[in-house]
Amino acid sequence: MTVNQILSTKGRDVFSVLPTTTVYEALKVMGEKNIGAILVIEGTDLKGILSERDYARKIVLKDKSSKETLVSEIMESNVFTIKSTDNIDTCMEIMSTKRIRHLPVKDEETVVGIISISDVVKAIIEIQKDTINHLNSYISQ
Repeated sequence: MTVNQILSTKGRDVFSVLPTTTVYEALKVMGEKNIGAILVIEGTDLKGILSERDYARKIVLKDKSSKETLVSEIMESNVFTIKSTDNIDTCMEIMSTKRIRHLPVKDEETVVGIISISDVVKAIIEIQKDTINHLNSYISQ
């Protein structure tokens, strides 16, 4: 299964904020959209990603103010990305070795979606269901 197939099922919505957005405002957007991470995009450039983990570790635990801290101060700027033509195994490899939960999808230099660990797990479950159904129908013949 490819990333493109996952995106066609889950959708290609990309939610983002600017680097100059406050962490508080970014968290409000994440809450409204029910997402665990948000991309930081300026123009068409992917500048970083901000996750709930970043907030917990870099704001809460350091006793900083989310209303005064800019996203650019705590975002992860070394963002790993994938292409829509990559397969699910590539996603799993990157997510497990880099210990990340979200992968932006870029084609050329444009962000076209984002894949979460939950999306990958759901896709794996679907693949396994299809395999089981195929084997059951083969055995029944």
